Amino acid sequence: MTTIIVLFNLREDADKDAYENWAKTTDLPTASKLPSVDKFEVLRTTGLLGGGDAPYQYIEVLEINDLEQLGKDAATEAMQQVTAEFVTFADNPQFILTESI
Repeated sequence: MTTIIVLFNLREDADKDAYENWAKTTDLPTASKLPSVDKFEVLRTTGLLGGGDAPYQYIEVLEINDLEQLGKDAATEAMQQVTAEFVTFADNPQFILTESI
């Protein structure tokens, strides 16, 4: 299984409340229903354990059961719309592919 970690900050012109509402009402429900996605979470960072600000405001964690299917899922009209909306909020998101060791 592959886990995708997405690290990002909001764009300077993005409203935090608008993003979080969109994440709860659009992004999470849509992506969670994809055949390739076993689990999807959006996390807001609150700081570093030793103190200070985290380098990213948000972290998405997607547990993927089939990367090939994810490609098909991402090509759907619904996900194309979600992606277009996501990039209006996220500033240079980093998508990191991971696997358990």
